Amino acid sequence: MKIFSCVLALLLLAETGHAVTLVELQQLALNNRKVVDRYMANLSISEEDETIARSRYYPAFDLSYTVNRLDDDGIFESKDNSVAYAALSWNLFAGFRDKYTIQSAELLRSAEAYKLQGVKQDIQRNVALRYLSIYDRKANLRVAEDLHNTLLKTYNDAETRFNVGLIQKNDLLKVKVDLDFAVIVLKRAQADLDKSVQLLEREIDGAVQLEQLTFTEFDQLPLLEDQQQYEKIMLENRSEIRVLQELAQAVDAQAKAERARYAPTVDFVGSYRKYDDDFISGLGNNYDEEVRGQLVLSINIFDGFAKSSQVSKAKLEAQGVRYDLAELENDLKTDLKNLFRDFKVSSDNAAVALDNISQAEENLRVTRLSYQEGLATGTDLLDAITSQSRAYFTYVTATSEVFANYYNITRTVEGF
Repeated sequence: MKIFSCVLALLLLAETGHAVTLVELQQLALNNRKVVDRYMANLSISEEDETIARSRYYPAFDLSYTVNRLDDDGIFESKDNSVAYAALSWNLFAGFRDKYTIQSAELLRSAEAYKLQGVKQDIQRNVALRYLSIYDRKANLRVAEDLHNTLLKTYNDAETRFNVGLIQKNDLLKVKVDLDFAVIVLKRAQADLDKSVQLLEREIDGAVQLEQLTFTEFDQLPLLEDQQQYEKIMLENRSEIRVLQELAQAVDAQAKAERARYAPTVDFVGSYRKYDDDFISGLGNNYDEEVRGQLVLSINIFDGFAKSSQVSKAKLEAQGVRYDLAELENDLKTDLKNLFRDFKVSSDNAAVALDNISQAEENLRVTRLSYQEGLATGTDLLDAITSQSRAYFTYVTATSEVFANYYNITRTVEGF
């Protein structure tokens, strides 16, 4: 299914005229990025660790075959002899250490799954921000092109008016200076757009056709629900929080497993041993067989205080993880509050900037008419053009900030 999704996304990107959406770009990134594969490998490793932990519930079966050669025959052992040995051993009780070790392994596997979830959320957020950056750079390029075209038209008109003696040369030079600067701004805007496309290609690890990006996601400004509701969702769903919660429980289980070292262990061992006075068992003249069943009860009385230190270490590690969890929750709450504050400010700025555009356009229209009638100077016209360009730039920037804050809030609550 992953290969099918990847191929389908590539075909969609390659299809001429197909509008590529943000969701498709995010899915392509999840399919292509090797960092996702790395965390999936980590998850598979944790699953193998869980299998290893469960293996202590099963009996162990061992086979061995030993060949001996001595200088001389002994009283109880021939010069050439062999020993075949088979043993079945099974731990019956170990102070519930196996139970808590398995529980710890399960929690660590769950933590790895949450890490993978967090990486996917980061990638989707980064793709959204790169996509937004292209929208922002493309809008800035359009504004720069409009400014350049307006100044070029104004310069041509000023040159005509200078040739017939209606304006002075310094008025013409002022327009030329602004026109040259507009050329610089235009080239810089084109370069920024090209770089933003390359950054998106790196983020999705695939090619991007600029003409296929329609940016319909930005037709309307996003809206948010109540901040308290977002905070509740964040504390419940945030993968980093869930990772630390699972780790804390895993360390608790490991502490219980370490405490089980104080308890005795009970093992059952069933073995078969065959001695033969030849290198190859069954070809000798004398042999001896033994079948033995053992029930072994063992307990460690003293190990240099290692058990107590291991238990204390595990408890301290659990305590440390919970300290990290408390700090993380406070940091995320603060970040969410600031993001909401930034979102409100940027939304208000976007509304003001949109109103300023209409005012700047009307100001330029009136100033241009006054300039053509000789009632306004070239400086007045240039100021009006600059004001209109600044209004466009401000609106594009404010809109981009709204969506950037929205995507960061979405990431904060694991909303992608």
